[in-house]
Amino acid sequence: MLSFWLVAAAMTIMVGAVLARAVLKGSTRDISVRAASDVDVYRAQLAEVDRDVARGVIDPADAERVHAEVARRLLAADTAAQAETRQAGKRRAGIVVFALIGVALAGSLATYMRLGAPGYGDMALSDRIAFAEEVRRTRPAQEVAQRSLPDAVLPDGLGDQYRELLIKLRETVEARPDDLEGYTLLVRQERNIGDFKRALAAQRNVVRLRGDDVSVADLETLGDLLVLAAGGYVSPEAETVLRAVLARDPSSGIARYYLGLMLTQTGRPDQAFRIWDQLLRQGPETAAWIEPILFQIEELAQLAGVRYAIPEIGGGVARGPSQDDLDAAAEMTPAERMEMIGAMVSGLSDRLAREGGPAEDWARLISSLGVMGEWQRASAIHTNAIEVFADDKDALEMINAAGRRAGVID
Repeated sequence: MLSFWLVAAAMTIMVGAVLARAVLKGSTRDISVRAASDVDVYRAQLAEVDRDVARGVIDPADAERVHAEVARRLLAADTAAQAETRQAGKRRAGIVVFALIGVALAGSLATYMRLGAPGYGDMALSDRIAFAEEVRRTRPAQEVAQRSLPDAVLPDGLGDQYRELLIKLRETVEARPDDLEGYTLLVRQERNIGDFKRALAAQRNVVRLRGDDVSVADLETLGDLLVLAAGGYVSPEAETVLRAVLARDPSSGIARYYLGLMLTQTGRPDQAFRIWDQLLRQGPETAAWIEPILFQIEELAQLAGVRYAIPEIGGGVARGPSQDDLDAAAEMTPAERMEMIGAMVSGLSDRLAREGGPAEDWARLISSLGVMGEWQRASAIHTNAIEVFADDKDALEMINAAGRRAGVID
């Protein structure tokens, strides 16, 4: 850390010296002009004396004495002017140097205090990834986050009748812990008034009562309420629920949005950016997660080191052949496979090379090339994908699984 400040100070002094030199040249030139004016006056007097002698106005003896006196004054003026120029230049240069250095140091320090991280040294990429993983592993539990927030109160404008019905519904489901319909209704009502803690408690009971028949929508609601009840924080429990949603429905927008949010909260803007960018491209524009993504993704792209322009919402691109397409193609002749998959694979490959994309698309391309018998190309793309997603464990598992299906790795 000390070496950083030494280098910064040295660079500031060097820049200040260069600027001071430029200013000094200008100030010395101004003083030299004034000194030259005095010298020119004396020289003009000497020339006038010579003209007077030539016209016979003064005697040569008197002219010699005047000439000697003016010459003496000329020499003294020239010597004084040079000394004044040097002294004034030094004074002004000193002032300018210190002023420039002071302004540069103050500006640099102010900028660093605002944008930098005082007290922290630079971290290698591997260290940052390890640090982010540690933050993710040790982040607070759901209960800790909920306890840090105040309990919700019934809104003033709720209406006496609605208030009485809500209180009665709470009492009813508390007395009948196996009332699935009552808990389902209570989740909606508590959510409507913004009491997410009570809504979460009710949804936990919905999931408990549904048991093995719990739906993806039930789990999505549970994950959503876990985040809302924690004030927008994605806890380890919320992450577990969201990953359970994705295991059953990889296209779940709300689960992917919240996992992206979790990654931003734990120091992985690069991974979060890829997830959110894909959600924007897939749309639809009316999806609940589009607006919050638009509000944050440009800053997220900067943190991820990506030059980014907001894509067309829902514009998307053909995502390549589906798994059903691949299964059907496996039973076709080589010519039929090439005709069926060739165009889609080509489009997917071009898009990934041009724009990049999520791990799912890379895995699909590798699998497709394996079905088509282009194992060398599949192997090269698999190697490239491993480099792109080297720090994403889930993505690596998906890509390696595709590599095994394509026969490019054991």
